[in-house]
Amino acid sequence: METRSITAEVPAVPRMSEDPAALVPELGEVSAALFKAVGNGSVPRTTVSLVQLRAGQIAGSTYLTVLHTTFLRQAGTSEERITSVASWQDSPYFTGAERAALALTEAVLTPSACAERVSDALYAEVSEHYRPKALATLMFAIGQVNFFTAVALVAKPVPGRSFTDPWN
Repeated sequence: METRSITAEVPAVPRMSEDPAALVPELGEVSAALFKAVGNGSVPRTTVSLVQLRAGQIAGSTYLTVLHTTFLRQAGTSEERITSVASWQDSPYFTGAERAALALTEAVLTPSACAERVSDALYAEVSEHYRPKALATLMFAIGQVNFFTAVALVAKPVPGRSFTDPWN
């Protein structure tokens, strides 16, 4: 496997020259359904964006971290909250519900060699902050960003380009 030197510049073009959504237009319906499900209002949009930013960080996707950072800035989220998502465990900028959502995100997306990823204790803690519909929505928000993580890591759209058209 060939690896790029850490000091080499990263090209400002997508790895995949054609937009995957153009190649597989059926993706549009799936994407729209995911956005509709996650945007049902049971979980604050800011919480969804915090979760999805953390998921992008865990996946190591610059595209997703830039995208969700942009969404949070557009929503008026403070720079302190945005920059401390990576170290949320000891940050004073998050509510209990947001902390529970971030903990769930990390548990789902971080493999564990010796334990169940989402323990009963974590599930109980998250359930204290989210009613069943909101908890299901939170699961889908984590799944939604994870769905697009494969696109971000394989096709490598250019960070900072429009979410609706990162190939132009």
